[in-house]
Amino acid sequence: MAEISPPRVSAVIRAHNEGEHIGRLLKGFEQQTVKLDEIILVDSGSTDDTVAIAEAAGCTIVNIAKSEFSFGRALNRGCAAANGDILLFASAHVYPVYNTHVEHIVSAFDRDNVAIAYGRQIGDERTKFSESRVMLKWFPNQNIWDQGHPFSNNANAAVLKSVWQESPYDETLTGLEDLDFAKKALDRGYKIAYVADAPVVHVHEETWSTIRNRYRREAMAYARIVEGSQMSLANALELALSNIAGDYREAVKANRLRSNVLSIPQFRFAQFIGAWQGFRAPNHVSERLLQRFYYPPESQQSYDLPPAPGRKIMYSEDA
Repeated sequence: MAEISPPRVSAVIRAHNEGEHIGRLLKGFEQQTVKLDEIILVDSGSTDDTVAIAEAAGCTIVNIAKSEFSFGRALNRGCAAANGDILLFASAHVYPVYNTHVEHIVSAFDRDNVAIAYGRQIGDERTKFSESRVMLKWFPNQNIWDQGHPFSNNANAAVLKSVWQESPYDETLTGLEDLDFAKKALDRGYKIAYVADAPVVHVHEETWSTIRNRYRREAMAYARIVEGSQMSLANALELALSNIAGDYREAVKANRLRSNVLSIPQFRFAQFIGAWQGFRAPNHVSERLLQRFYYPPESQQSYDLPPAPGRKIMYSEDA
């Protein structure tokens, strides 16, 4: 009886001027217990040393012009260039926490009908307090092998190439191409797995206007993906205030209120004014996914930390 070969795994990274971060991601990939068969870097016109760092690490470079760029189009270019059976996606400014990251993500596809797997995201000392709370809401500590709703995040995810070939990413969306892809996959009977055992640190160093614009373009995309999804200004302000209150409570518990007393309202108003600008319509708010996107998480104290799912990777300051 012929031995079944393990699936080939291709990493696809989208990047623009990520020279400060991408070396750490590539170092984390080097230390994995399951080795990647190839790494594809989709570069949208970097002017720093991003491409040079990637080439030195053996990555295949795919170029996309700024004028052509959308999140979905860049990802489709990378997927088309990849030879793997499983396409593993990583933002250029994330890095894996454990040496078992790829192993855990890939193992999700051993389960029947799983087409998408996405992993946990956490912050580091550069992460704004409120953003760490967003990550807590979106990315809990427990694995979920069949989550039943179309949330996913391509900063730390993987898909079967065969499923991508059936229906590539929507290149016209201003964001949330991962959610749109997940929704279509669920509609075709596939499953989505959440792999808490495959965490990455996601480094966001954004200005307030950049945060507002991120949530604005994601809301624009969300309104296209989920019919009837809208947000009024009153609802946006209500959500901002409730999240500010929740953040302040958690900051007090963590003894971090003084250092975050201004950044918390700045982040939440940037988040929800941006979202309102993206929706720009009154009345109904689609509940299930918006609950996960926008409403305050439960207390951090309510989660029991699971055992470490691998050996923690030690990174130096320059990598």
